[in-house]
Amino acid sequence: MSDAISAKPWAGRFNAPTDAFVEAFTASVEFDRRLYPYDIQGSIAHATMLARQGILTDAERDAIVAGLERVRAQIDAGAFQWSIRLEDVHMNIESALTADIGEAGKKLHTGRSRNDQVATDVRLWLRDEIDTIRAEIVRLQTALLDLAEREAETILPGFTHLQVAQPITVGHHMLAWFEMLERDRERLADCRRRLNVMPLGAAALAGTTYPIDRAYTAELLGFDRPAENSLDAVSDRDFAIEFTADAAILMMHLSRFSEELILWSSAQFGFIELSDSFCTGSSIMPQKKNPDVPELVRGKSGRIFGHLMGLLTLMKSQPLAYNKDNQEDKEPLFDTVDNLKGSVKVYADMMAHVTCKRERMRAAAKQGFSTATDLADYLVRRGIPFRDAHEIVGKAVALGVREGRDLADLTLDELRQFSALIADDVFSVLTLEGSVAARDHFGGTAPAQVRAAIARGRQRLADHA
Repeated sequence: MSDAISAKPWAGRFNAPTDAFVEAFTASVEFDRRLYPYDIQGSIAHATMLARQGILTDAERDAIVAGLERVRAQIDAGAFQWSIRLEDVHMNIESALTADIGEAGKKLHTGRSRNDQVATDVRLWLRDEIDTIRAEIVRLQTALLDLAEREAETILPGFTHLQVAQPITVGHHMLAWFEMLERDRERLADCRRRLNVMPLGAAALAGTTYPIDRAYTAELLGFDRPAENSLDAVSDRDFAIEFTADAAILMMHLSRFSEELILWSSAQFGFIELSDSFCTGSSIMPQKKNPDVPELVRGKSGRIFGHLMGLLTLMKSQPLAYNKDNQEDKEPLFDTVDNLKGSVKVYADMMAHVTCKRERMRAAAKQGFSTATDLADYLVRRGIPFRDAHEIVGKAVALGVREGRDLADLTLDELRQFSALIADDVFSVLTLEGSVAARDHFGGTAPAQVRAAIARGRQRLADHA
């Protein structure tokens, strides 16, 4: 057998070396090497279990564990020589281990396959990444709560159809974003719970004839339990799809945030000032301050949506059990994690330095007759059916449009021509502050309710820390 063939751990059945292009085309080590800490972690747990079951001697286990730690140190130091010939992270590490400790290294793979090994590695890796991402979400939520507290009474126009609808507060608006992120954080926690099931021990697809203790290995690796079915264990990628779906929803939320920040920071709105640290200039127009961070995050949402569709398409026609197609799950999953984690981190940093232009917000809230609904509610409280009140206010608004004046700027006599029930106390509900303060109920935009919601939000974060 040639050296090119014998270098492969699976080479016994083959008589000709792998074509050089095929070798490079089918190798995954260029991207799956990032799994090395988890591959080594899983191998140490596997060797520990094998020794406990009498399949390895204690001396063999000790040699394997010590050898794997040396391999880990070598990779950590950037001194490890990765080989495409060895295809993937698993074979590279096992080959280095065997070169270091000899025959004992060849026994490590007893009772497992690369099929259950890679499924375990990816779950271990993604579990840690979810923990990191959820911590970044909490940082962003905290920044939003801090901003909401500073601006609990700052008047902002609320929009529907991007038209001025009713006055709200900046604090209330920030809390809407907080709630979206809270659902994202809960979804990721739920995803983590479902993925925390161990495939190791399923071997290639049918389990193994060795007397392994999968529950013990799961305990060593912090899994809730071993997977129930060996076929499903090696071929399941639902956890990757579910995570990417959760990531897509989170990125959709960040994209919506981005759209608002981009609009709000424009000269046409002028509601906020983004810190210079999160903007760039133009190479030709010296006056420009471009909101590149929100724009890029908005763009990255499409990238992650694409990864979700890619993973769904990857799995849709696969028969049981493992297929080489599944090598294609890692790059979209890795890219999703990297871009999601970066997007949430930069948002957490950026939102801590947003400045609100309060007077500009207030002036905008006075446009578009934003207190018209308050006038309708005023009339309803005086016994007029809502639909009739709606018509009355519509006529008052029409007058304001013709005169170029807001409802609060019309005189009492002008308002009374539409209903004799309107009295001089009407002006208390036509002010922006009066409109906002009147919505003093759970979930409303009144400053007192905003502050109560901020307190509840902080408690929710503390309860799930």
